Amino acid sequence: MDDFNRLVSEQMATMEKLLFLQTELERCQKIEAELLALQHETDLDSIKADIQFMKSELKEIQTIFEKQTEEVINSYREMVLAPSR
Repeated sequence: MDDFNRLVSEQMATMEKLLFLQTELERCQKIEAELLALQHETDLDSIKADIQFMKSELKEIQTIFEKQTEEVINSYREMVLAPSR
């Protein structure tokens, strides 16, 4: 009977360790999922900032291109409308 009680006690101790580790594993996996979500949010914020910067840069380049187009048109008009030499 003493042998039986010892074996049952060892098995109960093992079960406690198993349950503890299973609970800890689930807790860590939940934390991992939350950290991954936060990382993706951080990446998303970074991408949004990049997009805003590129939109601003694009607008600036479009303005420069429009001015250059006007200059080209004006130069062509002057060339065409200038009296022949």
